Amino acid sequence: MNSNHQWPTWEVFTQKKQGAAHEHAGSVHAPDAEMALLNARDVYGRRQEGVNIWVVPTTAIIASTPEDVGAFFDPANDKMYRSPNFFKTADGLKTI
Repeated sequence: MNSNHQWPTWEVFTQKKQGAAHEHAGSVHAPDAEMALLNARDVYGRRQEGVNIWVVPTTAIIASTPEDVGAFFDPANDKMYRSPNFFKTADGLKTI
């Protein structure tokens, strides 16, 4: 349990329809993953807003920092092999 006597925080991601990307819906507090999933269902799925729910411990999420804005996000322009223009396609092929 956290030092502030609250249950751990879990981030909730919902999928609106089969095949769609999961989107962050919010967060819940729960003592374990099973209870987090049930709490997320009660809070974010009560009106049948989605077809799938993920819960992730907030502590498991790693994020960049404002100091990372430079080199971390700079494009790799010196690596032409990462560009789709580097690869040859068959004549007449419009899409891959």
